[in-house]
Amino acid sequence: MTTPSPPAAPGNDPLHSQLHYQVAVFARRLEQARHGAVGSLDRAAYLLLDELQRRGPASVKTLAAALGVDSSTVTRQAAPLVEADLVGRVPYPADRRAVHLALTPLGGRRLAEVRAGREELMRHLTADWPADERRAFCALLARFNDSLESYSAGRQS
Repeated sequence: MTTPSPPAAPGNDPLHSQLHYQVAVFARRLEQARHGAVGSLDRAAYLLLDELQRRGPASVKTLAAALGVDSSTVTRQAAPLVEADLVGRVPYPADRRAVHLALTPLGGRRLAEVRAGREELMRHLTADWPADERRAFCALLARFNDSLESYSAGRQS
């Protein structure tokens, strides 16, 4: 089934109207698919756990910069993860007053479980796609994400 596209608004480029609509549908459907998954994590929690796994223990400020959000956002997002023992606070050797956030063993297992579920979803959704189309989609989506990141960084400057 092909997702219908709305007609372009008067004076708008039909391709950009269709792209905007398809991105909105994509985001909504992906959230719906993940919402029903066993052991799911919301997007913010997943990205924070993933960043901690990639970089190791890190300060709130470092995590905020890596994720492109404010430090207060990381603090707010980390609180329930600390409470659930997915993230721990560890002393920072260079400054005993400071702490870093670190992925706990439980957090690592949970991240691996959720990542495996998301990868399985992607395999299922693209099972009948030729490998070259999967690679092209991944490359274009990465390029789109890079453009979003550049745009956001330019607006914050």
